[in-house]
Amino acid sequence: MTPSVSEPVMSVLRVHAPEVKNKFDVIIIGAGVLGSALAATLGKDGRDVLIIERDWKEPDRIVGELLQPGGVKALTELGLADCLEGIDAIPCDGYAVFYQPEEVVLPYPADKRPNEGRSFHHGKFIMNLRNAARNARNVTIAEGSASALVHCAMSEQIIGCTYSYKDSDGKSRSRNAYAPLTVVADGCFSKFRKEYHVNSVSSKSNFVGPNALLPGFLRFVLRDCKLPYPSHGHVILAKPSPVLLYQIGTHDTRVLIDIPGKLPSPPEALASYLAEHISPQLPADVRPSFLSALKTERLRSMPNSYLQPAHTATEGLILLGDAMNMRHPLTGGGMTVALSDVVRVRTLLSKENVPDLSDTRQVQTRMRKLHADRKPLAAVVNVLAQALYSLFSAGDDPHMKTLQLACFAYFKRGGRCVSTPVGLLGGMIPEPLTLLGHFFAVAFYGIYLVMTGRLDPTGVDAPGSRPYGWTVPSNLWRCIMALYTACIVVLPTIFGELTA
Repeated sequence: MTPSVSEPVMSVLRVHAPEVKNKFDVIIIGAGVLGSALAATLGKDGRDVLIIERDWKEPDRIVGELLQPGGVKALTELGLADCLEGIDAIPCDGYAVFYQPEEVVLPYPADKRPNEGRSFHHGKFIMNLRNAARNARNVTIAEGSASALVHCAMSEQIIGCTYSYKDSDGKSRSRNAYAPLTVVADGCFSKFRKEYHVNSVSSKSNFVGPNALLPGFLRFVLRDCKLPYPSHGHVILAKPSPVLLYQIGTHDTRVLIDIPGKLPSPPEALASYLAEHISPQLPADVRPSFLSALKTERLRSMPNSYLQPAHTATEGLILLGDAMNMRHPLTGGGMTVALSDVVRVRTLLSKENVPDLSDTRQVQTRMRKLHADRKPLAAVVNVLAQALYSLFSAGDDPHMKTLQLACFAYFKRGGRCVSTPVGLLGGMIPEPLTLLGHFFAVAFYGIYLVMTGRLDPTGVDAPGSRPYGWTVPSNLWRCIMALYTACIVVLPTIFGELTA
């Protein structure tokens, strides 16, 4: 009996190459979110697919645990909504943003019915997607490591790849697989990106969580944590940079702590730093679970990377997913972009549009259209991720701090000051000009608050904190620099995204 998508996948899926054919319509390298979803989709549409993954065991990743409503919609369009079942996924209805001592709730905007995201353990979701790929018609799965792309002897066209695997006796083997189209979807540490992507990856910080302690997001899991707003992501505007909290299971809450620059070492010093400097800035209900987790959980980190998208000119090859385009994980938009790309690829490369994938010119034309069609959504998600991170990690930069305070005050206004930005964040409003309009609305609202002395009533704007004669010129300078900072934060990124 064929297992349903929601049933657990066997821990390791292997195909021993000597018993497998070596010619396909499509080869997909990487069985992450995009690779697995694409394999299942193309297989169901009648394409003969080989998907190669180094390790089919359940992965344990720091990010990729929050699927925005736009991503849920894309997953449903692909007929893969069942992949969210049976994994203890938690509904997500929006965000709560904390700026001590205040907080504001940002619900997702509702259409005819409420929009809902989902948060979950990344590995469980991936295994359901891989199960969907395994059970799809026309899909062959292989456990192995793609070591090289195979070029046509007469041109630069990619005609397949070389991958290594272990045979039934455990001996290492290598073989070639051939297809008119090879999709590289091997993630943020892509082996093939450098040779075929015109842009370079940039990293600014790390998110921490509970092996390698590099600068970025630190992460670990809080057990039975009482969140102030269940079914919401929690963003803490802490110093020097933000903290994220969201539930990924009935008993598990993920905490992501952005660490700019070098992490404190040794590990004991890092735990002490988190306990002394980060814990006091968290909501009171969260602190007991946080301090307990510091004693029991291992801390892990993941660099925060940005990679501007680019079309691959090499015939026979497509780069997709994090191999082609990355953004800061703060807003959780990566999977939404990836699954939306799969929706577009399914349409553009359907048998009705491209009967024969060996027609490389037609495939290239369709892939250029893919990059044009994906720009509105990808630009919104990518720019918003980079811009919000800049604002939320203002640190000691006074001009960025002005924008951070203005952003929080803007959210407090409610109405369209919340519904539209959160709709953009959730992948539901793919409109770059709308994003640009709200970003500068925040900047000008901040200017208004500065000039009226209401931006930071507990700090430099406190009554009597400065002689009146100094207020106007100094505030005017703050306004000019706030507007200048807004321009340098958002304009280069959105220009790069839309012209890529």
